[in-house]
Amino acid sequence: MATTLFRTAPAARAALRASSIKTGAAALTTSFTRGKATLPDLSYDYGALEPYISGKIMELHHKGHHQAYVNGLNTALETIEEAKAKGDFSQAAAAAPLLNFNGGGHKNHTLFWENLAPNNKGGGGEPAGALKSAIDKDFGSFGTLQTQINTALAGIQGSGWAWLVKDKSVGTLQVITKPNQDPVTGNFIPLLGIDAWEHAYYLQYQNRKAEYFKAIWNVINWDTVAKRLSQA
Repeated sequence: MATTLFRTAPAARAALRASSIKTGAAALTTSFTRGKATLPDLSYDYGALEPYISGKIMELHHKGHHQAYVNGLNTALETIEEAKAKGDFSQAAAAAPLLNFNGGGHKNHTLFWENLAPNNKGGGGEPAGALKSAIDKDFGSFGTLQTQINTALAGIQGSGWAWLVKDKSVGTLQVITKPNQDPVTGNFIPLLGIDAWEHAYYLQYQNRKAEYFKAIWNVINWDTVAKRLSQA
């Protein structure tokens, strides 16, 4: 009976492959210590992105929300390991949504922190080199890319992310959105992600989220985006 359930439950199969998250941690730029996900350190102080993103938001976002995703991911992985040991595939299937939500939250936020840098200290300005050429080729101009991403962010209903990605299947750059904490997967390689969850801006911008979407461009780390493109 258990074997039949496993064959017919994609969520269970996905959950039982959760151990691959640990072994693939380096590729995700997330950190694991002794098999557990850990909160990554930031390369800048919480207040370093002001006035565009307040230090209070950064501290709450990093130490509060991201830490919660790390804790949830570790709990989901432990649940799945216990289910594997008992052969309880129903329990593994039940943990799959938590794995996706918290694992995605951990991955997305880790990429997000790396996307940011203090203004005039690696953050802001415009992309250069091969990244600029790719943006001009696929969007026409950097200004057009900004408009498309801001429009995508404004169109997110509820919570989610807007991403600049490279589509490996055709070799072009695209703008996509993801709901909640769903990670970027498949043929898409994440280059730049902007968090549209309220916890990313509400303490400072309240309901004026369009101001946050405009302000964050002043602290985008284009060197990181260019590096990801070169490795895509």
